[in-house]
Amino acid sequence: MTALLKLYDYPLSGNCFKVRQMLSWLGVAYEAVPVDFYPGREHKSAAFLANVNPLGQLPVIDDDGFVLRDAQAILVYLASRHDAQHRWYPNDAKLRGQVAMWLATADEITRTASAARLHDALGYHHLDIDACRSGARAVFRVLDDHLAEQASAGLRWLAAGPEPTIADLACFPYVALAGEGGISLDEFPALRHWVWDFRHLPGFIGMSGIFPAGPA
Repeated sequence: MTALLKLYDYPLSGNCFKVRQMLSWLGVAYEAVPVDFYPGREHKSAAFLANVNPLGQLPVIDDDGFVLRDAQAILVYLASRHDAQHRWYPNDAKLRGQVAMWLATADEITRTASAARLHDALGYHHLDIDACRSGARAVFRVLDDHLAEQASAGLRWLAAGPEPTIADLACFPYVALAGEGGISLDEFPALRHWVWDFRHLPGFIGMSGIFPAGPA
């Protein structure tokens, strides 16, 4: 009997949210393994580093003995394995290239906007908050300009296809949570519209700070 997929999870992590949302959309049952990220810093414990992730980061999945870390890598894996329609990770070579490009951008969002949120919300005061916020605004400007160009071509999402992909899911949470790091989206209208569209997708589950949209 195949073991239930395990997700090493922290409810307030935007990166963990990405995986929970993908599992929900794909209809994949899983077992959440809570990790006391804050204040317990369990992800930095000797046991976690030795047995789960030597980098001391979340999320991590264990799929019947196959252990995979990094939120973006996990999204690729889950979509490749469980999405028979290839909606979330399209087969088209150009679309896949675009998705990969925006997955790398998601890492930059984590490095900047997520770090600003850690500083403000969880007391990570050793971080250079000015650098985090300026870096986040720079990457948000790239996203906003791109989404404005997409809209002018009649497209709503980061890749050039008609449907959202794992690229959108990878970039979404720490954009939507930017205010918790002292970063306003007021100057990024296309980005705000994209966040609104994403929150209105069928089956959106949300997390603390990013609630599912109500009826239109």
